[in-house]
Amino acid sequence: MKKFRRIAAGLLAACMLQTGALGTVTAGATTSVSAEAAQNKPVVTAKVSDERIDFTWKKVTGATKYRVYKYENKKLIKMLDTKDRTFVVFNAEPGRKYSIAVRAYVDGAWTKLTKKDIVTASAAIDGEKMLSLWTKDAKAKTELISYMKAITTEGSKDYIPVESRIAVFDLDGTLFCETDPNYFDYTLLKYRVLEDPDYKDKASDFEKEVANKIKEQNETGKSFDGLEIDHGKAVASAFKGMTLAEFNDYIQKFKQQDMLSYEGMKRGEGFYKPMLQIIDYLKANDFTVYVVSGTDRFIVRGILYNSELDLPNSQIIGSDELLVADNQGDTDGLKYTYTDKDKLVTSGEFIIKNLKMNKVTVIAQEIGEQPVLSFGNSTGDSSMNTYTITNNKYRSLAFMLCCDDLERENGNTEKADKMYKTCEENNYIAISMKNDWTTIYGDGVRYTGAYAAQRAAA
Repeated sequence: MKKFRRIAAGLLAACMLQTGALGTVTAGATTSVSAEAAQNKPVVTAKVSDERIDFTWKKVTGATKYRVYKYENKKLIKMLDTKDRTFVVFNAEPGRKYSIAVRAYVDGAWTKLTKKDIVTASAAIDGEKMLSLWTKDAKAKTELISYMKAITTEGSKDYIPVESRIAVFDLDGTLFCETDPNYFDYTLLKYRVLEDPDYKDKASDFEKEVANKIKEQNETGKSFDGLEIDHGKAVASAFKGMTLAEFNDYIQKFKQQDMLSYEGMKRGEGFYKPMLQIIDYLKANDFTVYVVSGTDRFIVRGILYNSELDLPNSQIIGSDELLVADNQGDTDGLKYTYTDKDKLVTSGEFIIKNLKMNKVTVIAQEIGEQPVLSFGNSTGDSSMNTYTITNNKYRSLAFMLCCDDLERENGNTEKADKMYKTCEENNYIAISMKNDWTTIYGDGVRYTGAYAAQRAAA
């Protein structure tokens, strides 16, 4: 936990207190104490101010010192012994719950603890402060903050129980740089098939055909019918036989390549910082966040691995390829039994592209509940957005990013204008990258427009 420290009792600020049982206390045996001591054990209260939580308790008759415990994972962990009657959490994370309990040392023994003695407090959540990279009057920000107040206030008609606070996000163009000059997974395949010295001579004719279409698309902007599916198939075959760890290692190395249209940014660093703030804000308000991407699931895991966006693999959904045991051969999975000599590897077989209606289907299959918040950036996300806000038993919102920034990002005015129109027609909330964000990638990154210039010349 962050910077637990002692201080003398002093000025305390506005109150926010939560008490109650938090599970089985497993602190170990306690010695018996006098009846008077048992009746006068420390009663802890909490007061919260900004990022500081002050836990205090009244003096216990006959006590010579106090022992403070933090409560984590259903266990009490000793923090310190003190003669003071104040315990302070500095730099408390907004929305994070901090739980403590206190014993008093009286008549040569410690007072007993029960689960009723555990007190929990949470640092106040300031939406304006947490969304500091958004402009003051950004509609998406103000709408989200207003929504959050309504759905987290117990007794409100819009209150949503914690277990139903589910948000889904697209990846490319929503959380992460969409094109430089193409999607991360398109650029990865092109590198694997046409440039990787360890693989390019092994690539199949089909893989080369797909990779060359991507190369032409990068250089000229030309569209190819069916490329999304062909790309998925080529990714599956080009990385066939890799364990998930080997696949991830390959992605980590690729992430270290420079972004060609940006100075100061590697391929794995292209996260939109204002959107990362949104995710932190949702987590602070007890949301479970899922990434639901059109990119291969294992590539998305690789992009998020050891990144600024900290999500477990169980909350990452994407396009899928089949996994098999390395000794399985052509035997059907219903007829093969995994052994202690097997390793799980990619089969080379593409299953499904997770776009459009497929996003709705996979949300129902893997999450099992209708989200209440959805964030996307393209028509491939429209089904997910509409599903979120249609016939939902809870108040829900859907957002779309509009790529209207030509100075700091690979923007596209025509595409952005179409998305603004889509938002108006479908009751989505538009996010302007140009007008709503004070930065996109941070002060150390500069957009050079290298690929935009190349395409213009072509």
